[in-house]
Amino acid sequence: MDRLLLSASVLTLLILPFFSEVNSASFKLVNKCRYEVWPGVLSGANTAPLSPTGFALKSGKSRTLSVPKAWSGRIWARTLCTEYSPTNFSCVTGDCGSGKIECAGSGAEPPATFAGFTLNGADGLDFYDVSLVDGYNLPMLVVPRGGTRGGCSATGCLVDLNGKCPRALRVAREGGGGRVACRSACEAFGDPQFCCSEAYATPDTCQPSVFSLFFKHACPRAYSYAYDDKTSTYTCASADYIIIFCPLPYTSLKVLGIRKDGAVLPLVNKTMMYF
Repeated sequence: MDRLLLSASVLTLLILPFFSEVNSASFKLVNKCRYEVWPGVLSGANTAPLSPTGFALKSGKSRTLSVPKAWSGRIWARTLCTEYSPTNFSCVTGDCGSGKIECAGSGAEPPATFAGFTLNGADGLDFYDVSLVDGYNLPMLVVPRGGTRGGCSATGCLVDLNGKCPRALRVAREGGGGRVACRSACEAFGDPQFCCSEAYATPDTCQPSVFSLFFKHACPRAYSYAYDDKTSTYTCASADYIIIFCPLPYTSLKVLGIRKDGAVLPLVNKTMMYF
């Protein structure tokens, strides 16, 4: 009897890692920026936090995270970060306010470009998007790999918008050093019309603004305002995901062409790729 129990225990230990691998997805985060970034990870409500929730990623490097199949949350990149001490860490854009490299349950302070995910949702599909609703700090691309159902299209924003950001939305680094981010109209003005709040809290009453259209023209597949669902949410089943910070525009388009991406919208408005 003891031998049977021992054999069963050994078999369980051997099988568990297999099932754990099958029931998880991988997120490969790749830094194509010419500078170091500090990705942040925020898990949704009632979703187990990932580990780590923040880390440094040098230019040209990548890191792969194992993600439970039922996970939801968002991923973004912090820029221009400084660690004065182990408990005094801050970033110029995308800071999560934890005071440390790990965000530990805190989200990004806008403006920041982020990728949102709900894995294994309705009909077993993953729902994912790249959003500029909270503003923009760098280009980002999400590419599914190995999906079995759904459109499985790439999405993102390949254009550097900081240089041509409307004057009212610009964020510049203190003491000079150029523009580092582009705020949303909601953050800049606090107007319910731009925030899709109060009397504008429905899809019928909240419409695109001249500011959200600036983002939409440059990045047709990215969320530009709160109710921009029809052209900005994508689905795939049983996929792994590559999340690229600062993807190279023309290289990315060439790769997407080879993949025969079936989405109707282009990934980027080519006339605005380089202003």
